[in-house]
Amino acid sequence: MDEMDEMDEHDMKKVVVTGMGIISPIGHSVEAFSRALKDGKSGVSAIDCFDTAGFDVKIAGQVRGFDPSRWISGKNARKMARFTQFAAAASDQALSQAGLAAVEGETRRLVNADPARTGVVLGNGIGGFEIVSESFKKLHEAGPDRMLPLTIPMMIGNEAAGNISMIYGTKGPAFTQITACSSGTDALGEALDLIRAGRCDVVIAGGTESCIVPFGIGGFQKLKTLSTRNDEPQKASRPFDRDRDGFVLGEGAGVLILESEKHARARGAAVLAEFAGYGVSADAYHITAPDPSGNGGGSAIKNALEDAGLRPEDIQYYNAHGTSTEINDPTETKMIKHAFGDHAYKIKVSSIKSMTGHCVAGSGGMEAIACVLAIREGFYPPTINLDCPDTECDLDYVPNKVQYGEINAAASGSLGFGGHNGVVVFKKYS
Repeated sequence: MDEMDEMDEHDMKKVVVTGMGIISPIGHSVEAFSRALKDGKSGVSAIDCFDTAGFDVKIAGQVRGFDPSRWISGKNARKMARFTQFAAAASDQALSQAGLAAVEGETRRLVNADPARTGVVLGNGIGGFEIVSESFKKLHEAGPDRMLPLTIPMMIGNEAAGNISMIYGTKGPAFTQITACSSGTDALGEALDLIRAGRCDVVIAGGTESCIVPFGIGGFQKLKTLSTRNDEPQKASRPFDRDRDGFVLGEGAGVLILESEKHARARGAAVLAEFAGYGVSADAYHITAPDPSGNGGGSAIKNALEDAGLRPEDIQYYNAHGTSTEINDPTETKMIKHAFGDHAYKIKVSSIKSMTGHCVAGSGGMEAIACVLAIREGFYPPTINLDCPDTECDLDYVPNKVQYGEINAAASGSLGFGGHNGVVVFKKYS
């Protein structure tokens, strides 16, 4: 009997990760990102992409030295906002690792997969803020004739997914998930469901964001959510620490290639991890603040574990949303306790936002990649700058230094404005 015929129904719906790509404040490749996580490297520094005079906030997690021509043709890059360039670059890395991309000069195309059964699902919260800002400036200074010709197609959030579909010729579903800071995580969950439902064999999925522009910094500053520790930028993002004063805005993209196990095995792909489960919930509480009881987010974790067929004690590592804000960190601690019970004190919990800053929709993809790396390489990313733990935050947050150990299963949670909660679970593949 053929090996494929022996697979049970669960195996037929199993979804695996076969490629990953990342553009982040701490690395423009998965290898560089992994090294930075282990080194506890901060990507936060003084903003130099615009003049911060008059702003209370002068720091961010910028992606520096990014050259889109390494992954995208110049012709395509010129028609893309920065968030789309990030997503296209990360997708190219991921598809190349998965053995699904062919490059011929400046042309790229999908190989080893049916384009009609290959999808793109990306999370994006805000779209092309720099395009909006520049076009508004030109509109008010010189009139509508001076606006950027591609203002609309470059600024809207769906254009990252649309451009990636066009670059590689994928003809399955291509859409964008918008659930604020949970967008990247929810996009992964939607992709998981597409494959399980039999609609796709392969999905390019993750999140992307770029809003470090005056309008973005000014808007978040007005909400009083950003850190103003301008004199010590690398110490500004300090999740779960008593002296935290807000999050640091970051940018970038994290993209994973998801496949049905059947499809991956049939083409002899190297599997990085199993994408085991997804859970989602809504707080129905407040437009910007999480439910302080932690019940909403806790339900999303429980749903994800149930979807993965795992018990709380099966998880060794939890990648926290961990924003470094007064409200989030103790609330998320309650959320973890609500879901894991006594096991909450036995798992390792950390926030890589202490290093990357808060990359909004990009965070979900990046942090999923961190979980896969943790499982494959046997390490717990640290929460840097955790010098004086908040008394309300009493779990093991892997303070300041990387720790090593075997990880069979890891989960990552994201919380978004509007009360959106998304959690994904990854397992060691066997």
